[in-house]
Amino acid sequence: MRYPASEKHEIIRLVEQSHLSARQTLEKLGIPRPTFYRWYDRFQTYGVEGLEDRTSAPSRVWNRIPDDIRDRIIALALDHADLSPRELAVKFTDTESYFVSEASVYRLLKAHDLITSPAYIVIKANDEFKDKTTRPNEMWQTDFTYRAPRPGWSGVHMTGMH
Repeated sequence: MRYPASEKHEIIRLVEQSHLSARQTLEKLGIPRPTFYRWYDRFQTYGVEGLEDRTSAPSRVWNRIPDDIRDRIIALALDHADLSPRELAVKFTDTESYFVSEASVYRLLKAHDLITSPAYIVIKANDEFKDKTTRPNEMWQTDFTYRAPRPGWSGVHMTGMH
């Protein structure tokens, strides 16, 4: 249960003024001793303000790219609009000696609305074949795959005929 600073201060005063031992008083109040002594230490060091709840969230994310670096990445992206996030990350790492990942550059560019859609070339299928056949087995297709040569092999391997 969370207690406001005023209640923590009141509990400290109760324990200090009680005729019972601190352990017995805390037992009757249902307050764990480590919790009380943490409050008491903060009260002695900082006063009543030390009893206020502190945020548990860190003030800064440990791996956040600093703002000045972010600004330099954006400037580089604006100077080199033709480069992809991967190429920008490599260029920035090479020129600035500060590593940034492709994903970080992508997220940063996306947040600043600097990601452009790739230029797709739409290829439509034709309604009919360009080279028409007049009989079966007139047109064949083969696929070749290069493999590293083994002793006695040529390095080219035919994978199938269709």
